[in-house]
Order: sequence, then C-alpha cells, then structure tokens
Amino acid sequence: MSTTSKVSPIPGVLSREALARRAAQEVRAGMYVNLGIGIPTLVANEIPADKHVVLQSENGILGMGPFPFEGEERADLINAGKQTVTLVPGASVFSSDASFAMIRGGHVDLTILGAMEVSEKGDLANWMIPGKMVKGMGGAMDLVAGSPYVVVVMQHCAPDGSPKVLKNCTLPLTGKKVVKKVITDRAVLEVRDEGLFVLEIIPGMTFEELEACTEAHLKKSPTGIKELRP
Repeated sequence: MSTTSKVSPIPGVLSREALARRAAQEVRAGMYVNLGIGIPTLVANEIPADKHVVLQSENGILGMGPFPFEGEERADLINAGKQTVTLVPGASVFSSDASFAMIRGGHVDLTILGAMEVSEKGDLANWMIPGKMVKGMGGAMDLVAGSPYVVVVMQHCAPDGSPKVLKNCTLPLTGKKVVKKVITDRAVLEVRDEGLFVLEIIPGMTFEELEACTEAHLKKSPTGIKELRP
C-alpha cells in the first residue's frame, strides 16, 4: 500500500449515474429507504418500477418518487436537499418531527449517504470541513444512528487525488462504526469486524492499483473480487 498522499486520476472510473445504479442494487423490495443529498438522490431514478420500495425524506415525505420531468416540477414539493421531487400513489406528507421519530425509532431499513471521508472501521465524516461555512448537520447523525444498514456512495479520491477511504477520518465525525458498505467510482468495499474487504473493482484496475489510491488497509474478499459493472 502506497504512503503517498496524492494519486493521478485513472480512466474508466464510474460516472455519478453509474454509481447511483450500483447503489440501487442494495435496495431490496419492501424496504423503507432514505436517500441522502448528492449522488444518493439519483438512486430514486434507478430503482425498477416493479420493485416495491418506499423512499423516505427527513423533511417529512414517505413515498417519494423519482425526480420530475422538466416543466412538471412543483416548487412546494421538495426533498431534504430542496430538490423538487414526485410522490408515488399512496404517499404521505407530514411534519419533520414525525419524520425524525420514524428515523430515531429504527423504522428506516436502509440509508444511502454521500461522504467526505470513510474509515476502515466504518466511521463516517460527511457534514463539515473546519473553517468552511456549512448549513448544519441536517438528519445525517440521526440516520446513521437509527438505520441498521448504511451505505456510502462517493468518489474514491478527492479532486486533488488524495484518498477519501482512510485508516482514520480527519474531519468531524457524523458517526462511529456506522457504515456497512462503501460504493466508490473504483470499487465496492464492505466493512466487517475483520477489516475492510474489497468485493468489486472496476474493469482494468488491479487490487494493487486500488491499494495505491487508498490509505485504509484493504483485504480481498474470501469469495473473490468481482468486476464492478453497474
């Protein structure tokens, strides 16, 4: 594993849409799912129509649909990130305190979030960078504490090439040991008690090349590493 803090960009990394498609594979029929701001919001467009899933938004929506088509937006119907959304038949809209009671009560089966940093132990930092103005924590801390399964979707490296999958997070934490799976534009990683395991890698990239752009210690999946093809 390389100790360098920067790596060069490589060809073939997944687009935001491809990341959303891969994240949608984590969604199972019958789940209540919360999608975070950023790439996770795109997952709503990648869930097959015949898969019954209930999407929840912490500002008070149960039964959120995909993004509206251009010209069909309703300015008063938004998600927690202030993006216009749609509702599926049977959806309900309610107060944010009822929404957070749902989250804190453990009634959300899966949460998909973005991240600035993730540690090999499943620690998550996704809400602020010291010295920069932020809007606040939002619902992230409640979501990672109340959801039994948290998936992170993010770029593997920062724009300057520095790794975002670390031995220990350097930014203020959202939660400790809360992330179960990390889907990046280069690999799919799973956090287990024994360490951080590589399940999938993009075509054309080797395990050693992935190690070189990752600060965390990586282990190969005992069942083999598959190609990451969303």
